[in-house]
Amino acid sequence: MTTHDVRIYEVGPRDGLQNEKSPISTDAKLRFLSLLADAGLREIEATSFVAPRAIPQLADADDLMAQLERRPGVRYPVLVPNARGMERAEAAGADAVCVFTAASEAFTKANINMTISESIDAFRPVVARARERGWWTRGYVSTAFGCPYQGDVGEAAVVGVAQQLLELGVDELSIGDTIGVAGPADVRRVIGALGKAGIGADRLAMHFHDTRGTALANVSAALDLGIRCFDASTGGTGGCPYAPGAAGNLATEDLVYLLDREGLSHGVDLDALLVAAQHVSATLGRPLTTKVGQAGGWRVP
Repeated sequence: MTTHDVRIYEVGPRDGLQNEKSPISTDAKLRFLSLLADAGLREIEATSFVAPRAIPQLADADDLMAQLERRPGVRYPVLVPNARGMERAEAAGADAVCVFTAASEAFTKANINMTISESIDAFRPVVARARERGWWTRGYVSTAFGCPYQGDVGEAAVVGVAQQLLELGVDELSIGDTIGVAGPADVRRVIGALGKAGIGADRLAMHFHDTRGTALANVSAALDLGIRCFDASTGGTGGCPYAPGAAGNLATEDLVYLLDREGLSHGVDLDALLVAAQHVSATLGRPLTTKVGQAGGWRVP
């Protein structure tokens, strides 16, 4: 992949759409994936191989991956919860996988009906098989800043889960503000604790939600700490069903605009990205709520 100052890891097709109640056609998802690649995104999380009954919106994962036009130089990771999901991912032609746990026992139990330890055990054969096949792997640590059930989450818990995922052999960790409660001081606290534990910024991505309007402030704080990979969802879709009123993930278009104004290269064309955002808006039948989605970019006349 071409080297830029910042990597943007697009989660819209998976995390952005998974909680939508109205069915979205496979064709609309494939068009979304194509438009994202047209915009220059080179890491696009395509879907999830969880049980269809758990996430009906992504029940077409097998068909979607079979029909996906894979662009040269674009990575299309998929979320895989267990060995069965891994079998499906392999059969569908995936070549990059993500596993998902949390820093909160209460959230992990509510979300996937496992303890953190049980989730790590479930991921062990998945990551081992992926490494055997030479696939890129990622581990998500959700509720790293707060949990809807237990409240505050200490940084020691985040470090403990992160270390377990790295011991499995994942290439990268995504540290998530799942319910959108973090501010810059929290970002400094958590990234600082990870750094003290020997987990450098080069192994980390940050996954911010804009539930309370702090996502871009948190990106700025993370940039100052050396983080160079950020998850984002075109159109600002997604969010957490356990965070009432959640505004969704950090919007890719808002992130791109910030990075452009900061003079940081990332390889994504904002105008083309807004075409993808408008496709999401039309598909979901509601207007964009993202700042740049509404106002557009800005160039000096």
